[in-house]
Amino acid sequence: MAESTQYLTLGLDGETFGISIRNVREILDMRPICRLPHAPAFLLGMIDVRGSGYPIVDLRLKLDLPSAPATDATRIIILDVAFENRIVGVGFVADCVYEVTDIDDRTMEAVPDVGGRWKSDYIAGIGRKGEEFVIIFDLIRLMAHEGMPSGMPSAAAAPAAAAAA
Repeated sequence: MAESTQYLTLGLDGETFGISIRNVREILDMRPICRLPHAPAFLLGMIDVRGSGYPIVDLRLKLDLPSAPATDATRIIILDVAFENRIVGVGFVADCVYEVTDIDDRTMEAVPDVGGRWKSDYIAGIGRKGEEFVIIFDLIRLMAHEGMPSGMPSAAAAPAAAAAA
């Protein structure tokens, strides 16, 4: 039997990216975001989700992709991510969310070191779904990169799967 991992697939600037489903808490429609003074451009601000505040990161800006206005398909993905020896909650803005899909771990390819439109230091590998590629995020490296806020709130009531990740 093939070893596979489930990923939430999302769209950014015409590319398909994947986030391990173990980290996904929920997916929200786009909503107003409260700006934070002196925050880096990719940190859009904070939102409230059932009484808990979550910092919101624009993945396009984080990956040095061009900014784009929100559409009806734009989503905020609330994640539980390991950050500085704890699990924290953070939201990522994506152009759209496609589906949860299985990717065969044996087909995962290393990140090509030839440049490109996205920052490859945030990428864990390249998976395949049929004939299409899925760029898998390395959330720890994405979150630990310079400019991410160090005082992010701890995730409240993190799912057991996310806590084990």
